Amino acid sequence: MAENPTKIILDSDPGHDDAMAILLALGNPKIELLGVTTVGGNQSLDKVTYNARAVLEAAHATDIPVHAGADRPLVRPLKVAAAVHGDTGLDGVELPEPTRPLDPGHAVNWIIDTIMNAEPKTITLVPTGPLTNIALAVRMEPRIVDRVKEVVLMGGGYHVGNCSPVAEFNVATDPEAAHIVFNEAWPITMVGLDLTHQALCTPEVQSRIDAIGTDLSKFASGLMDFFREAYKNNQDFVDPPVHDPCTVAYLIDHAVVATRRCPVDVEIHGALTTGMTVADLRGPEPSAEDCHTQVAVKLDFDGFWNLIIDAIKTIG
Repeated sequence: MAENPTKIILDSDPGHDDAMAILLALGNPKIELLGVTTVGGNQSLDKVTYNARAVLEAAHATDIPVHAGADRPLVRPLKVAAAVHGDTGLDGVELPEPTRPLDPGHAVNWIIDTIMNAEPKTITLVPTGPLTNIALAVRMEPRIVDRVKEVVLMGGGYHVGNCSPVAEFNVATDPEAAHIVFNEAWPITMVGLDLTHQALCTPEVQSRIDAIGTDLSKFASGLMDFFREAYKNNQDFVDPPVHDPCTVAYLIDHAVVATRRCPVDVEIHGALTTGMTVADLRGPEPSAEDCHTQVAVKLDFDGFWNLIIDAIKTIG
């Protein structure tokens, strides 16, 4: 572990790319993964919670707690992404049986307790699924806003949508929760589709993963095989965009993910635009004092994949 690693809570709905985010967080010494919380999104809550535990098992990281959270959005029915992630949420590989029991207690309560019991500004929230748990946490205990170091989330897009022409899946799944989270005063970095569509798992990248030659690299490569076919069949991508680890990569090295500060809000009333993350990119870039939100704009492709490949090697 590096000196003064960034302590994170990864709130996720694993998910092939969520799994890669977990591996990156585990395998880089600049990150201290305090725990994984789960939320209904890519698949049902029970499936994604099992997946989180299975990925940690595959990485021999059974010391990391997993707490299950909200099983549906705040006011809308859950619509899972089986077309992209399969019936299990992690189709394409044989998942190991978790040996650690699911940790007791609701994810939202655990998030609040962990933040309130830590030194202020020492924990970063990293949501890579719908923002239901984070919205519930901030409504239950508003004091966490001043205690969280920052929120770095995968979701949204300032020009690009995938769930609709203008809305990304995580935000569109629970736009009311996203609206709550974006309108709190904590620092927010939105790592949206404009950035993550640059994080393509090309055949060259996957061959580097295969060359590691460990059980974990085979696991990761199997995930990418399924993801590649799913994106080809459903969204006409030649290579799959690996969204979620971009958040962790940003926290490891800001040079890997360039950002641009701008106001961002979430549309919750539009007949055609519900779930749209509306970023105001007009005019000069505001200061951090005047604007608490920023968006990710450019990925260092080689730097990003080097981090992931090094993490898989490090875990062994």
